[in-house]
Amino acid sequence: MIIVGGTSTNGVDGRLSKLTGYPLVKVESKLFPDGESYIRIPASLDGEEVVLVQTTQPPQNKNLLELLLTLEAIRDMGATKITAVVPYLAYLRQDRRFTDGEALSAKTILNLIHAAGANTLVVVEPHHRESMDYFPGEVRIVDPIPSLAREARKRVERPFVLAPDRGALERAERLAKELETNFSFLEKERDRKTGEVRIRQADIPPLNGYDVILVDDIISTGGTLAEASRIAYSSGARSVISVAVHLLLVRDAMNRLREAGIREVIGTNTVVPEERVTLVDVSDQIAVRL
Repeated sequence: MIIVGGTSTNGVDGRLSKLTGYPLVKVESKLFPDGESYIRIPASLDGEEVVLVQTTQPPQNKNLLELLLTLEAIRDMGATKITAVVPYLAYLRQDRRFTDGEALSAKTILNLIHAAGANTLVVVEPHHRESMDYFPGEVRIVDPIPSLAREARKRVERPFVLAPDRGALERAERLAKELETNFSFLEKERDRKTGEVRIRQADIPPLNGYDVILVDDIISTGGTLAEASRIAYSSGARSVISVAVHLLLVRDAMNRLREAGIREVIGTNTVVPEERVTLVDVSDQIAVRL
């Protein structure tokens, strides 16, 4: 087996090579003056089983296109089996049509990855696990919640897990189980035309003296978690931290979170933002799924 490290890996490819003992080949790439991507794999892959590592963190469109280009190159070079390791897979949030005429982005992307040559797809904590049914091949999902729980436990004394909406409730339950504590959730409503989000307090108990852990799969602009933090403090929380798997942190998200009183942000290295955050390496969990 050979590991091919793509153009965006956050070092996961090298760590997988050390953990598994499989040799690592790095993709050669460049951008032409007009912005088009050039990809070359400097190795013989004929008759080999190949693991390609490529995360689709921002810039998502570039990294996704280079994932597809690399997959097809590997297939055309004669690989017998291709496993695509995509720690953060973009476009999975649009896994259903909320209004008529919308593109079903998750389905499109998963079909493209398979069509480009991936027999097996390894992803870390997709937005909805059910969306992975769109992939025609084998899917292996990596669960980073236990590792995130261990990191969060170092930061809190009296934890209480809070999901910012119903969609994160199952994730909150898993984190609370790891921390041996209670959990609850808030109600979120999103205007599908304007994108405006409103959060209201559900039946959460008083949080006096608790260190609240807000949990979600993705932090993008941080608006949802910022509002959830304000609600937690208004309910008596002693402190608030956030735990999320994929830290996109766009449009001044970190300042928004800090201003809302979130004292620490914990995530994984599926995405490596420019801001100073605590990142948990998921390479070990990926290695056991190969």
